[in-house]
Amino acid sequence: MKIRCPKCSKEYILSDERLQGITESVTIPCPNCKGSIILKPNKQNQAPEAQEKDQGSTPEITLSESADLKKRILGSLKDLPPMPQVAQKAREIIANPSSSFSDLAKVIETDQAIVTRILKIANSPYYGLSGKVSSVQHASVVLGVKTLMEILNLACSSEILGKTLTGYDLDAGDLWAHSLAVAAGSQLIARKVNPSLEQDAFSAGLIHDAGKIILDPYIKERKDTFKAFVKEGKETFLNAEKNVLGFDHAELASEACTQWHIPAQIAFAIRHHHDPTPSKGEILSFIVHMADAIALMSGIGSGIDGMLYHMHPDAVTLLKINTDDMSAIMGQIAEYVDKTTQ
Repeated sequence: MKIRCPKCSKEYILSDERLQGITESVTIPCPNCKGSIILKPNKQNQAPEAQEKDQGSTPEITLSESADLKKRILGSLKDLPPMPQVAQKAREIIANPSSSFSDLAKVIETDQAIVTRILKIANSPYYGLSGKVSSVQHASVVLGVKTLMEILNLACSSEILGKTLTGYDLDAGDLWAHSLAVAAGSQLIARKVNPSLEQDAFSAGLIHDAGKIILDPYIKERKDTFKAFVKEGKETFLNAEKNVLGFDHAELASEACTQWHIPAQIAFAIRHHHDPTPSKGEILSFIVHMADAIALMSGIGSGIDGMLYHMHPDAVTLLKINTDDMSAIMGQIAEYVDKTTQ
């Protein structure tokens, strides 16, 4: 049986023999960070009277049930649009010094729906080129590769991120607006802290909540259980995910990114964007975390998951972003979201 520490994400393997006979939740210390790992019993280990007692109470998922659910969810990802694959191929070409604008255009043009959205965005008033951009190659020459990559990310993700997420109480466009805010905020913070991370920060910020899209139908199925868990206002929705499902949307999104062959540093930042402490100072994780907090403080597309969200104090120390900087970033991301969504 594979278990994971919720604090440092270190994984361990426990033999099935060691789990035999466990009839109630057991807490063991993580050898790596000394945090608490909760082992929950399998139903077959419980006595009949214990099973009867469980009926009608808030259900707790076992480790094996959680693993099976995650495997089933990740196995269904082939049904998603090709956003990650196209964006990743484009990134590989841009990173190759011998590649050309023509090479980049050929990859992007493999999906005509994405081409249509790119041309629509490139010709929008936001870029001041209304009616002048006629092809992807033309866009790369006129706008530059860096801007084209930003447009590609927007074009690839807009359809996916624009959906209504009933499980998370997010209306159509809420997650899209929040993702834009975090992408812009991440880019602005990276520009101050480490300009070489600007593009990765924008990409990580844009898809940091992709796990919500994947999880939403499963949240919706268990909506009453989730509401019961957070009804007192003392627990975050993120903790509800961990308790009810055995994992959260950040963990799932990170594994999905690995499956989509998205760069490891982006997947890592997404995994730790709620709590960057286990990243051990990995700056991109702290950047996305801070941008996410700033977007939520701005009230942009928070939904039910924005409840009780706090910025980690280490983020301010590590990134050296003061309150004046945050206020400026809030104003800039609000303007960016408004212009981009228009």
